[in-house]
Amino acid sequence: AVANVTVVDNTAPTASCQAVTVQLDAAGVGTLTAAQVDNGSSDACGVDTLVLSQTDFDCSHLGTNTVTLTVTDVNGNSSTCDATITVVDNEAPNAIAQDVTVILDASGNGSTSGGQVDNGSSDVCGIASLVLDQNDFTCADIATNPNLVTLTVTDVNGNTATATANVTVVDLIAPVAIAQDVVVVLDANGNGSVTADQVDNGSDDACGIDTITVSPNTFDCSNVGDNTVILTVTDNNGNVSTATANADVQDNTDPTAVCANITVILDATGSASITAADVDGGSTDAC
Repeated sequence: AVANVTVVDNTAPTASCQAVTVQLDAAGVGTLTAAQVDNGSSDACGVDTLVLSQTDFDCSHLGTNTVTLTVTDVNGNSSTCDATITVVDNEAPNAIAQDVTVILDASGNGSTSGGQVDNGSSDVCGIASLVLDQNDFTCADIATNPNLVTLTVTDVNGNTATATANVTVVDLIAPVAIAQDVVVVLDANGNGSVTADQVDNGSDDACGIDTITVSPNTFDCSNVGDNTVILTVTDNNGNVSTATANADVQDNTDPTAVCANITVILDATGSASITAADVDGGSTDAC
């Protein structure tokens, strides 16, 4: 007699998984294949397909993730296993810096920040911090213009990159000009003068004073009395301010009296008169 024997395979394959690390690329994307996760899955009649539950990863998947590998044999039987996928970001951010100008305040201090020097630094997974190696500047930094600074960009996963920029420090604050009234006493020749130091009353500038001048600074008899003088203060960086004061010009020198002997002839009545000019022998005074 003849009979048909139907042979069937109802045995599921053996699914075996292994942990895998996925490195994101510069675009923040990483991919994984079933073959990478498979750790020698087998079936006596042969494995047909290996399928992963997730193959694409991005910044939102950083850390550990669980994926399922489905193993199907040539007869349609299947089994699964889970694998731990660790997604990491080792790509440095893109650091871009720009030159900046720092304007000092009245105290001679100024500052800038990483955000001001940054010129669009980026990272696909996000930037955590922008840090400068020098934030604060003073008058001393004007002499070293431009000042080179380094911007360090750190992304949310601890990767860093650097870029350099120039910081130009400027002083636009005018000095504080303070003047005081003075008395100018003319000499015997009717001349007198005053210096800027005599008129200055503590003018100041955070970055230092270069020159102090006063105008006018010479006087003569025509100036006796009150005169307005201008004190001009220029700091080390060319900023200028002025203040006014009064110069009281005084003539305290006595004239030189010179007398001359004269002869007076009485008239018929026995009288005569003279004037001061008749006795004056050339008295003088500078004024």
